[in-house]
Amino acid sequence: MNKPDATPPSHFLRQIVQADLDSGKHSNIVTRFPPEPNGYLHIGHAKSICLNFGLAREFGGVCHLRFDDTNPAKEEQEYIDAIKTDVEWLGFQWGGDVRYASDYFDQLHAWAIELIKAGKAYVCELTPEQAREYRGNLTEPGKNSPFRERSVEENLDQFQRMTAGEFADGAKVLRAKIDMAAPNMNLRDPILYRIRHAHHHQTGDKWCVYPSYDFTHGQSDAIEGITHSICTLEFEDHRPLYEWFLDNLPVPAHPRQYEFARLNLNYTVTSKRKLKQLVDEKHVDGWDDPRMSTLSAFRRRGYTPAAIREFCERIGVTRSDGVVDMGVLEFCIRDDLDANAPRAMCVLKPLKVTITNYPEGQTEELRLPRHPKQDIGERVLPFEREIYIDREDYMVDPPKGYKRLVPGGEVRLRGSYVIRADEAVTDADGNIVELLCTYDPDTLGKNPEGRKVKGVIHWVPASSSIECEVRLYDRLFNAANPDKGEEGTTFLDNINPDSLQVLTGCRAEPSLADATLDDRFQFEREGYFCVDSRDSRPDAMVFNRTVTLRDSWGG
Repeated sequence: MNKPDATPPSHFLRQIVQADLDSGKHSNIVTRFPPEPNGYLHIGHAKSICLNFGLAREFGGVCHLRFDDTNPAKEEQEYIDAIKTDVEWLGFQWGGDVRYASDYFDQLHAWAIELIKAGKAYVCELTPEQAREYRGNLTEPGKNSPFRERSVEENLDQFQRMTAGEFADGAKVLRAKIDMAAPNMNLRDPILYRIRHAHHHQTGDKWCVYPSYDFTHGQSDAIEGITHSICTLEFEDHRPLYEWFLDNLPVPAHPRQYEFARLNLNYTVTSKRKLKQLVDEKHVDGWDDPRMSTLSAFRRRGYTPAAIREFCERIGVTRSDGVVDMGVLEFCIRDDLDANAPRAMCVLKPLKVTITNYPEGQTEELRLPRHPKQDIGERVLPFEREIYIDREDYMVDPPKGYKRLVPGGEVRLRGSYVIRADEAVTDADGNIVELLCTYDPDTLGKNPEGRKVKGVIHWVPASSSIECEVRLYDRLFNAANPDKGEEGTTFLDNINPDSLQVLTGCRAEPSLADATLDDRFQFEREGYFCVDSRDSRPDAMVFNRTVTLRDSWGG
C-alpha cells in the first residue's frame, strides 16, 4: 500500500503502521474507537478519535465504532446517540455498521465455558471485601481463593446457574485461573463475568451475567479483525491480560495493543464521574453546557471540528504523560475563526447616541465586508440619527491611553463617520443615559482634514438593530489543576464563579437576524461568538462567546 498523500508529522504509531504495511504483516489497516456508553465524550476522547480514525483514513483502512457496553446499569441510549453525533461532527465516518460488544455476548459466553472446561476459569463466591484481601498488593502476593480448585463439572454447573439467574447480584463471579502471585495485579485471577440483573439497551433481558471489560475487549478486537488496538497508557498494565485471553482462546485473529499518552488539559476535568457530578448537582446546565469539557459543549460554544482536529495534531502523540495548556486549544480556535468567521457588530452594553446634526427620518445604507480578507460578500448597515455604542466607549475621566469617546472628543464609527461627543444626558441619579453627538459628513471613508482621529469604535443602528442575549463564557475552573487543592477540598471548590456572565438587552446589527443555529461570528472588538444551538430562537437570539480575541489568561 502506498503512503498517504499528505505528510503529517510523524509519530511512533504512524511509524508502526507504515512498517507493518511495508513488511506485509498487514495488507490493510483496521482500527477501532471503543467508547463506553456511560457518559458524553470529552476533549480527551477527541485525541483518540482523531488518532484511530485518522490513521485509518491516512493509510486507506477502516476504523470501527464499537460501544463497549458491558455495564447496562450505567449505560443509556442518550449516550450512544451523542457519541455517534460527536464522531460524525469531528469529520469521521466509521466502517460498516455501528458495532457493540453486546453483539458478541453469545460468543464470549461460549469462550468462557471453554476456559472452564480447560481448567482455566472458576466460579468464586468471595465477597468483594474478601476478594480485595485475597488479592494482595503491589508488594505482597495474593493468595488463592478457597473456591479456586472446584472441579470443572462444578464450575460448569455454577456458571450455568449464574446464567440462568438463580443467584443475586454480587453473589458469585467467574474468574480466570492465572496466577495469584503475579507481579502484575491484573493477572491475579481477574473477573470474567459478574451477575447483574439489569435490562440491557441492546439485548434486553436476555442476560443476567455480563462480561468484564478486560474479557470483552481483546476478543471483540479479534472478532472484528482489528490490526492495531490503540488505547491510552493506563491500559499498558492490562496488555499481558489482553494477550493471555487471545493466547488461551480459539480467536480468529491476534490483534496487537499499543498505548499512547492520554490528553491532560489544564483548567478542566475529564473524569466521567466528575463530569456527571457537575451535571447531576447542577453546577452546570447539562452535559452540553459550554463550560464543560465535553465535545457537545465545545460544539455548542462554537468550537469547530477543524480547530479540534488541528489541536490534536499539534499536541502530537507520545508515550510520555504531560499536561497541555488550555491556551493551545484556544489558539487553534482563534486561528480558525479569524480566518473564516464573518465579522459583525454587537453592542453588549448599549448606550444611546443621538447625532443631533443628522436629518431626522433619514437612513443611509452603508455596506461593510463580511470578512476583511475573504470575498464572502457584504452586509448592509443602516446609518441613522440614533445609534447605540458600548457604554464603556465613553468616559468622562478616562485612563491614560484611552482612545475612545470623551467629552468634546472624536472617534470614528466602524465603517462610517467621525462623531464628536458634545453632551452627556444623565438621569436623576447621575447615570449617563444618552450622548448627544455631531457627525462630520465629509468623513465617510476618509479622514477629516486638519485633525487626526485615533479611535475606532463599533456601533449599531437603534431602530433596526436586534435585541439579543449574550453569554460570556470563561473557563469553568480558576485553578490549572482543579483536583489539586488544599486538604479537605475537592475540584468543586475550584469552580470559577465568573465562568458565565449573562448580558440581556444587547443590540446586534440587523444582518444577524438571518443567523442560523451554530453560525459563528467575530463580534468586532468583543470576541468570537456563535448562535446558541439550544436556547436561541428567531425572535430571541442568544449568542455564546466562544473565545476572547486575545488570551486573557496569559501570564
